[in-house]
Amino acid sequence: MNILERVEKLNWTAIEQSLAQHGYACTGPLLTPEECSALIGLYADPSLFRSRIEMARYRFGEGDYQYFAWLPPVVQQLRESVYPFLATVANAWNQALSVPERFPDSLDALLAQCHAAGQTKPTPLLLHYTAGGFDCLHQDLYGELAFPLQLVCCLSQPGRDFSGGGFVLVEQRPRAQSRAEVISPDLGEGVVFTTRYRPVKGSRGYYRANMKHGVSRVKSGSRYTLGVIFHDAR
Repeated sequence: MNILERVEKLNWTAIEQSLAQHGYACTGPLLTPEECSALIGLYADPSLFRSRIEMARYRFGEGDYQYFAWLPPVVQQLRESVYPFLATVANAWNQALSVPERFPDSLDALLAQCHAAGQTKPTPLLLHYTAGGFDCLHQDLYGELAFPLQLVCCLSQPGRDFSGGGFVLVEQRPRAQSRAEVISPDLGEGVVFTTRYRPVKGSRGYYRANMKHGVSRVKSGSRYTLGVIFHDAR
């Protein structure tokens, strides 16, 4: 089964409901163990990446990540096949929030808008953490044009390759304490989540609940993940 077929077989109704209620949704397996291993194997070749970030240097956390200079076929296919489903969600969210902007049906059309706005750098990336590594809470925007949903896929096996290192989402609630969720996706599993906020229905209509994401401390081993951001960067 190719990636498009896997994506089409996902329970998108359940994913949309979870995104609406919690700001994230687990997809189940998206990548095979062989595809995960092959992506990890790319990490050691700097010629495949346009930029490498040592997180401690910028006080982002402890770990490192690299942005692809060009997208391997598996990443390109994943990005192209997931986007149309998420565009439907993103447009429904904008409608609920009375935001006039609507996102196009295809990834190519979204990227054309990004490039017209001067955002031409690919944003999918590989992230790597070892024992003691973590990622501070943040949002991935990269420019004025930002698609409101993104995807992360776990490339390492929890409990075998690493321990700790949960995916963390924190929602800031008005006039209340923030709420945290910790998700532990399995090998090859994806998590779709909001880039910035989700719409929440209140007594006077919908409002924006701001959300940030990060990674809790890795206690042992080595943790690799694939991050798929749909808009390009300036």
